[in-house]
Amino acid sequence: MSLSSLSSPDAQLDLRGTPCPINFVRTKLLLEKMPPGGLLEVWLDPGEPIEQVPDSLAMAGYQVEQIADCMGYFSLLVRRPAIAQ
Repeated sequence: MSLSSLSSPDAQLDLRGTPCPINFVRTKLLLEKMPPGGLLEVWLDPGEPIEQVPDSLAMAGYQVEQIADCMGYFSLLVRRPAIAQ
């Protein structure tokens, strides 16, 4: 995995203040609209959102590439599979 693949998401989604499971649903809907291999940056609140959404995305077949603590919220980089599932 190269640094360039992590540094430039194709889209960004701010879900701070959005409860579970709505934040997962919105993330998945946007990922489904992105081209195969697309990288999405999602901002999530601490607690249940960051505990649940990455695992749910992984179970749905998406690749969680990075989780970063941004002091008050978390940045999640998730990639749509290159081949449709």
